[in-house]
Amino acid sequence: MLRFVTIEGGDGSGKSRQIELLDEYLDARGEPRVLTREPGDTPLGKKLRRLLVEGRPESLSDETELFLILADRAQHVREVIRPALEQGKLVVSDRYADSTLAYQGYGRGMDLELLRGLNRVATGGTMPELTIVLDCPVEVALARAADRGSRSTAPESRFEAEGAAFQRRVRDGFLELAAAEPSRCVVVQTDGSVMEVQEKMRRIIDERLHADGERRDVR
Repeated sequence: MLRFVTIEGGDGSGKSRQIELLDEYLDARGEPRVLTREPGDTPLGKKLRRLLVEGRPESLSDETELFLILADRAQHVREVIRPALEQGKLVVSDRYADSTLAYQGYGRGMDLELLRGLNRVATGGTMPELTIVLDCPVEVALARAADRGSRSTAPESRFEAEGAAFQRRVRDGFLELAAAEPSRCVVVQTDGSVMEVQEKMRRIIDERLHADGERRDVR
């Protein structure tokens, strides 16, 4: 049964806008759902997000960054995700455990098996049935992030400030993770228009819901 969906991808992949559109679609369908994100969707998470997102890359050690992310995830699962799942709602999360493997593992070079073990502790075994990975060439993603930054007063995030080499490692990480779990992960290229990408995401989710017999009125 499809109840837990995660949306992953590098900075500048267009996740935020696509998740907003997906939420509008699910709302129109009358789907009981919870839209959430990492880091920052609990009272503790909001404080941790400021530490993780703001400042220069060197403002936190790699180990400190990792444990702040894991602390956010543990609280997120227990306060937001698990209660929603127990209520029978569809949970859609902007980032989850795969981001730790891609950013801290492939990006920072930390041990992947160690990270998987720590993820199991933080999540308590609560994992998504479906993960959509939005894939975007790094040069395009960085240009998008720069354009977004020019139109916003918000400071550049610590991760965006890491530069192209880091972002390429993260992208490669997401693609390798997706290839290793094809039954869970679906890669969606973001080279089309916003709505073309959105239609692909909607079809993927509709197909999973339809396969589970949850809904027959796919629009």
